[in-house]
Amino acid sequence: MAWVSTAHLAAAVSEAGGLGIIGSGTAEASWVREQVRLAKELTNKPFGVNVLLLSPYVEDVLRVIIEEKVHVITTGAGNPGKYLSDLQGAGVIVIPVVSSVALAKRLVRSGVNAVIAEGMESGGHVGDLGTMALVPQVVEAVQQPVIAAGGIFDGRGLAAALCMGAVGVQMGTRFMCAEECIIHPNVKQMIIKAKDRDTIVTGYSIGHPVRVLRNKLTRKFEDLESHCAPAEEVEKLGVGRLQAAMAEGDTDYGSVMAGQVSAMVKEIQTARDIILDVVQGAAEILQNLAPLGGEFNK
Repeated sequence: MAWVSTAHLAAAVSEAGGLGIIGSGTAEASWVREQVRLAKELTNKPFGVNVLLLSPYVEDVLRVIIEEKVHVITTGAGNPGKYLSDLQGAGVIVIPVVSSVALAKRLVRSGVNAVIAEGMESGGHVGDLGTMALVPQVVEAVQQPVIAAGGIFDGRGLAAALCMGAVGVQMGTRFMCAEECIIHPNVKQMIIKAKDRDTIVTGYSIGHPVRVLRNKLTRKFEDLESHCAPAEEVEKLGVGRLQAAMAEGDTDYGSVMAGQVSAMVKEIQTARDIILDVVQGAAEILQNLAPLGGEFNK
């Protein structure tokens, strides 16, 4: 959610009862501080920051998070273990994203507070397992709370995640079409127009698979990878493409990272309306399922 989830969206999600997350990506620490302080102006509710552990500014960003007393961080692309003592000592809850049982167990041993089990249905960097298979296996493997992610769109997804043993869900793609999300309108319209098979995973050949919406850029990736182009050439093609899409609106040659639920997004809504739809929908489903428990027990 770099270039996507800024202070405006994170604050709106937190105000509506969720936990808004600022996507820091590879931004400098000064930008992260600005966003955190803006979020504090927009809400007095808890919010968090997603930290890319491969960022060249990661240590400065983590210092900002501690200094600004951010409540929660989620992490990706690495092991936050060496930072846990300082973060948790400052009261920061640390929740890494995992794509396998082995990674979940390793990070839990390092002392993280919870994990986000993210299936390959999600937008952006993905693993090999789908959400329905991954989440219950992670739930069985670790004692810490598990949050489900990947392919979650509405109350049906939340209800399913809870039934699999997760304590909640992380959602990204649907919130890209929130009113408070500042991405370029071209990207929102591309998501709204997407069909069920309009996402594709590129980057397998270089070990960094990424799910995006199909466009002229993905066709270039496919061509390079099918011809076994050098990893450097494939990586170079992706440089700056996320910003080109999200900030500049280039939906032809920009990287539109979005999940398989893109086809389910039909309109632009407020963050509050999205959360209400998800929570109320799940509550209704679970209430309707409750009598079945008694029937099955018979």
